[in-house]
Amino acid sequence: LKCIGICAIIYIILNYCRAELVILRKYFTEITKYFLEQLENENADLYALKEEMLLKISFMQHERFIHLIVTVLFALLLFISLIVFFVSEIIGFLAVTALMLALLIPYIAHYFFLENGVQRLYGIYDILNEKITTAERSRGEK
Repeated sequence: LKCIGICAIIYIILNYCRAELVILRKYFTEITKYFLEQLENENADLYALKEEMLLKISFMQHERFIHLIVTVLFALLLFISLIVFFVSEIIGFLAVTALMLALLIPYIAHYFFLENGVQRLYGIYDILNEKITTAERSRGEK
């Protein structure tokens, strides 16, 4: 009966993590698409786009940092519960270890998604800066 309860808790938490990941992936896809479209738009205000992009990057960096902290804490809890299980041989700590492992795997995947997404935004930001520099040079030559 305890095993069923623990499995239900794991299932609920994993579904919540999956839902959060889906929402964030959709958001990342939308802002990446928006910035790429704006880069192609000849009438876009590049300076306003740069400010907006810096703001979005800072939000994503914060999100990434928070998830790094959570991921590290879950990894520490996993190892602590594993050590306590080996020392005390209380089977309940094995269930806690399984729960921590079940939570750690999605957190690691989510953190890597955030890391890769922020790196992608950095690349788009670099392209934007190059476009601004090119526009300033062409205005200076005229």
